[in-house]
Amino acid sequence: MLEAGADDPALGTAGRRLLIDDPYAKAKSLLLNEIVAANRCSCVWHPDFSMSTVFGQPGDLDAVELLFTSLLTQATAAMVTAGRTAGPRARERSFRQSFLVAFASRIGERLREATAIAVDEARARHGEEVLPVLANSEAAARSARDDAFPRLRTQRISTSNYHGWVAGQAAADAAHLGPEPAIERGRP
Repeated sequence: MLEAGADDPALGTAGRRLLIDDPYAKAKSLLLNEIVAANRCSCVWHPDFSMSTVFGQPGDLDAVELLFTSLLTQATAAMVTAGRTAGPRARERSFRQSFLVAFASRIGERLREATAIAVDEARARHGEEVLPVLANSEAAARSARDDAFPRLRTQRISTSNYHGWVAGQAAADAAHLGPEPAIERGRP
């Protein structure tokens, strides 16, 4: 991005739609929002259409889509595993909702930490000129979102199950955020 320049039209903002279906679509959209924010993008959740529209640079959109798919899969698997160990309370809707909200919240914290480290490394390597480029990318995503959806409102999500929250936080701490080493032959 630095080599191309902040005003290069090839870096144009695009939009992409991602499916977010029930159950727990609101909690899943929170996970997507956390990922989007960490990748200089912006999004709008459309609950009536079971999807979100994400705006950002094409490379950032690719990263968002890949990370969302990976983390949603990891969250689902961890929730099923927690259900086996937590007993009957894990079958309660409040447990699963709290699990996914906690997972999304903790993933957001981890991604913000990773983003801060990556920005510091980029600043050390490329100097302060990296900051305006990142800021322009983020501002362009917000502008594209606001142009497409001028009347937005925020939503709240609540949790009520302590055990689900704790299990979701633990699962997020164990989640893989980046590329993993290749699977060794003969080992799952």
